[in-house]
Amino acid sequence: MIKLSTSYSKKLPVDGQDFSSQGFHASVELELSDSLTPEQIRAKIHDSAELLRKAVDDELQGAAASTAAGASDQPAFGGQRPQQQQASERKASNKQVKYITDLAAERKIQISDLNADIRKRFNVEGLYDLTSKQASLILDEMNGKQQRRAA
Repeated sequence: MIKLSTSYSKKLPVDGQDFSSQGFHASVELELSDSLTPEQIRAKIHDSAELLRKAVDDELQGAAASTAAGASDQPAFGGQRPQQQQASERKASNKQVKYITDLAAERKIQISDLNADIRKRFNVEGLYDLTSKQASLILDEMNGKQQRRAA
């Protein structure tokens, strides 16, 4: 049995934000028969890479279309769209986002469930739209360091 692992990543700059980018990643793992010829294996590698490239590009186009279409939608709650965050609010760093996803994976939390919770709690599209403060709050909660407020 041959194990084929293929992944594809793409980073794009975030409009209107200096030194920020948004990363997109997809990966697939396949088991191939030992009886395949080298040409058949190369074809499988090519096909899986092409599939991932297309999937990431399709997601990017879908995200761009939903962002353009969502510009006229009313915010779900809170009265403020994520795109209208104050200039003083920094986006979550790549390090914060990676740490959140690592902790979620350790705790077997699906990214889709995490993003649904983030949308509900913070009125943003998902993990990559959190502010630095929001990401810190999630990290504190995931690490069991929930802040206690004075009564």
